[in-house]
Amino acid sequence: MIAIIPVNETGKNIAYTLQCEYNAKIIQRTDVARRWKDFDAFVFIGAMGICVRTIAPCIKDKHSDPAVVCVDSLGLNAISVLSGHVGGANRLAEDIAALLGARSVVTTQSDNAGLWALDTFEQRFDWPIASEDDMNECIFAFVNRQPTALLLEARDEGTDYLEKTQPSHVTLIRDISEATPEKYKLLIIVSPYKQRSAPRGTLELHFVPMIGTIGFGLAHHPEDYKQIYDEIDEAFAQRGILPCSHRYCTIDVKRDEEFCAMLEDEYGEEVVYFTAEELAQVEVPNPSPTVQKHVGTPSVCEAAAILGSNGGKLIIPKVNGKNWTAALAIAPEHLRGARGHIEIVGAGPGDPDLISVHGRRFLEQADLILYAGSLVPKALTECHKPGAVVRSSADMNLEEQCQLMHEHYKKGHLIVRLHTGDPCIFGAIQEQMAYFDQHGMSYHITPGISSFLAAAAELRSQFTIPERTQTIILTRGEGRTPMPEKEQLHLLARSQSTMCIFLSAAIVDDVQRELLMEYPEDTPVAACYHLTWPDQKIYRGQLKDLARIVHDNHLTLTTMLVVGEAIDNRQGLSELYNKAFTHLFRKGQP
Repeated sequence: MIAIIPVNETGKNIAYTLQCEYNAKIIQRTDVARRWKDFDAFVFIGAMGICVRTIAPCIKDKHSDPAVVCVDSLGLNAISVLSGHVGGANRLAEDIAALLGARSVVTTQSDNAGLWALDTFEQRFDWPIASEDDMNECIFAFVNRQPTALLLEARDEGTDYLEKTQPSHVTLIRDISEATPEKYKLLIIVSPYKQRSAPRGTLELHFVPMIGTIGFGLAHHPEDYKQIYDEIDEAFAQRGILPCSHRYCTIDVKRDEEFCAMLEDEYGEEVVYFTAEELAQVEVPNPSPTVQKHVGTPSVCEAAAILGSNGGKLIIPKVNGKNWTAALAIAPEHLRGARGHIEIVGAGPGDPDLISVHGRRFLEQADLILYAGSLVPKALTECHKPGAVVRSSADMNLEEQCQLMHEHYKKGHLIVRLHTGDPCIFGAIQEQMAYFDQHGMSYHITPGISSFLAAAAELRSQFTIPERTQTIILTRGEGRTPMPEKEQLHLLARSQSTMCIFLSAAIVDDVQRELLMEYPEDTPVAACYHLTWPDQKIYRGQLKDLARIVHDNHLTLTTMLVVGEAIDNRQGLSELYNKAFTHLFRKGQP
């Protein structure tokens, strides 16, 4: 919660603007000391000197003090005054400056030098700190560009950021023994594993990524349930794993246990429940006939950990406590080098800027990028890291594609299989996933923007119009691959919905013939070639002319055919909109 303090009348308009934007509370300057702990941030509107004199008696510690920002009365500057990193004053000053069209003033050295703000990582990435060296000493060495070693034994959003923004004085190492004081002043570790101490003379800053998933089983209503949380952490620590999980998983018959309620209510942990049938499908190293007899599955803790981590690696097998069992698994996407992982990524319609941020990150990290070269522009792969293998699958059959991916998988590599649009729409991934399943390979799908969405955008059309058409049909014409009898084009056309037809330019005569069986001949159509590519072309017309448009312009299979009255339709939309949403307006309001 933010408090706004207008020092004089001149700043009141700015104060009201900030109050509305941040749902903030305007208070008097005389109330700041009394309410110092009530707010996450204080924003003064007025002179810097008044701001500093007001907060000076209140300042205690950067880890507990709220953020303080000072904006001059004319709204020309937003200045980060206190708790720039940990409290978030630097970011708040930048946000306020953007809102007011002002200049943000940040004096923190690491920000101005473009260096990592190490003291924000705990909160920003949810990385608890496991080392004992003084944070300020570590920051001093880092911002003064002392040689720094970086040991990464996990992969998540934070490590992606570190690798992408690695400063020149930071060196990636593979083992803590490399961090000798002769070479490095500072060692930064991101790992869920307990480490032996850094060599003497080297500062150590160890962050623990919360990437684990804990599966657990319980005795019926254990009396000492409040101790179990710490006992599990201690048992894992003895086996080399630091507390690295906010996700606890178990069988659904334990849903009403007090321990589960405590995890959620007192510790704020996520608890996920699986049925006995779901758990029984998971192969585990330590099945139990006793567990099978009582709850109908040979494993609870190990199976729950694996299921809850999306088929992850079992890092700690079943541990038996007094009234509990527990196991820990880590999802494959968070592991480095232990085994491979395949990410099937939707490339979007073609423009490299229209791939998702998530998909781009995978491309930047991948050891192998296998892209559908006949449909995906090579420009999408140009963000690959040095040393990555980038191959087109255009001249490869399915067996060759799977064999190449399997070779890299066995090396523990990250593989991106890059498909056009969104992989679930005519993406040809079914056979590949069957291969991955057959060989027990880890894979996941990152969705993409489909070309039918690009078509709507490029046509500047809303494909669903109130009281006209509320359905979009994604389909294709019947070519070499037969269509199910119930999905013949002329049957789908009966609704006269907006229809987006893939992969059908080569059979456009048949497509037009079937559509004319239900749509009026003057129904608007568009033939969209290479949507969002540099050579994009869009041809509009009426359904009776669709085949001629395609033939005259020599359009190929990479053409989306769109038919429906929603194309370019603006008629009556304002009236329909007002009619549909009249109930939202109070009587007498505009």
